[in-house]
Amino acid sequence: MDEIQSNLGAIDYAIFAIYVLVIIGVGLAVSRKNKQSTEGYFLAGKSLPWWAVGASLIAANISAEQFIGMSGSGFSIGLGIASYEFMAAVTLILVGKYFLPIFIEKGIYTIPEFVEKRYNKSLKTILAVFWICLYVFVNLTSVLYLGGLALETILGIPMMYSIIFLAVFALVYSVYGGLSAVVWTDVIQVVVLIIGGFATTILAVSFVGGDGGFFAGMSNLYSASPDHFKMILDKSNPQFNNLPGIAVLIGGLWVANLYYWGFNQYIIQRTFASKSVDEAQKGLVFAGFLKLIIPFIVVIPGIAAYVIVNDPALMAQLGNAATNFMPTSQTADRAYPWLTQFLPTGVKGLVFAALAAAIVSSLASMLNSTATIFTLDIYKEYINKNASDTKLVNIGRLTAVVSLVIAIFTAPLLGAIEQAFQFIQEYTGLVSPGILAVFVAGLFWKKATSYGATVGVIASIPIALLLKFLPLDMPFLDQMMYTFVLTLAIIVFVSLASSENDDDPKGISLTKKTFATSTAFRIGSYIVCLITAAIYALFW
Repeated sequence: MDEIQSNLGAIDYAIFAIYVLVIIGVGLAVSRKNKQSTEGYFLAGKSLPWWAVGASLIAANISAEQFIGMSGSGFSIGLGIASYEFMAAVTLILVGKYFLPIFIEKGIYTIPEFVEKRYNKSLKTILAVFWICLYVFVNLTSVLYLGGLALETILGIPMMYSIIFLAVFALVYSVYGGLSAVVWTDVIQVVVLIIGGFATTILAVSFVGGDGGFFAGMSNLYSASPDHFKMILDKSNPQFNNLPGIAVLIGGLWVANLYYWGFNQYIIQRTFASKSVDEAQKGLVFAGFLKLIIPFIVVIPGIAAYVIVNDPALMAQLGNAATNFMPTSQTADRAYPWLTQFLPTGVKGLVFAALAAAIVSSLASMLNSTATIFTLDIYKEYINKNASDTKLVNIGRLTAVVSLVIAIFTAPLLGAIEQAFQFIQEYTGLVSPGILAVFVAGLFWKKATSYGATVGVIASIPIALLLKFLPLDMPFLDQMMYTFVLTLAIIVFVSLASSENDDDPKGISLTKKTFATSTAFRIGSYIVCLITAAIYALFW
């Protein structure tokens, strides 16, 4: 495989080394607090302020999937792929208002634990196994692969060594210290990744703008490829199956986002660790604001790379190195690493640190949540009900190590993927619609029964596979929406057919007080929604 000649200078290595030492140092320092209690290890002692919750949510979310995968989709599709980010900002508001208060009131540690309280233990176990497999074989694996790809192309380090380096880095501070170490280092990581990400965007766009600078560059990007600035694609667009037009706003993308932000353990676990419901809600609004800027640091560079490689004059300015590892429509995920070779000394080190921050923060989050689910929902439930806090913490650490070892050896198998971000969304979409249906019914419909939910979630997999492999030529986001609707219909039908009472005994009573929010949350929510609407109006 070709490699980019990174030409990192001494200052680049120094910047990266300082970043590594700071993250490890802060992680280990924080680890000394609460590390032996279950609440301290898995929920950071329930002491997180709103700004730490919001920053950690974004650090956990932004990874190689975005820097490498979403930049690749920006190269192939354009700004439309940013719908995942813009719509997520609104989704965070909905999660904060309608889902989070119920979860925190139940005092849960894990999402499967809520399933047991609302339904039963069997369904909890089914979903716990689902999540563990998804985290290990899709999430951890894909983050390691894309991170390894970045290091291989930027530094020339072989893929396997790159993967092992990232895995060990994440393990060093996260396994010992638990969620506290993950969250407090995430606060640093999110600052690094935003500053480093903007550095790449500004320099790449300014290069396209020539003497006119950044703003001329943005104008040139739009002039050179107006189709790459359409948020809503029409059927004639070759990428329509990835982003099926108006369905992005009213269809399956809601399923993907509500599942990811509302019922995904490695994301929502941060809010369970907050000081209060109000702090958690404000953290979600803060994360919503951060979400709105993410496309400008991960998608715009992909569009810039597309314009550059299709402009002979710009390519000539880059010299012979321009054709080295150059992205194409078949190798779109090379876009971001390709751009980094043209950054000046010093900035390269910062961008490299930003990329590493995105990768290791997500790895640490996934490891902690995989360990939390296995330890509390599988080990404590079925293997050792009387385990002490110390034993549970040690089992959590062992689970994280084993999960990462499995992912290390699985990651290189993803090498033949054109757009990794789309792959992750599509295969997560096989299980997320059924899980979302179970939670929506359980949260907001008292008649939903355990039997109905179990039948529904099991049926959702063959439904999803049928829609995927039948010759329907159906976009996968549409597949997700239909799977969700059909699963919800099955839950309703089976619950009504099997219920002896009007309401399920475990049904949740909801009142206006349940969804009461602070003035700060409401004002922040309105601003996020208005900005999102303005973006779609501008780039429709």
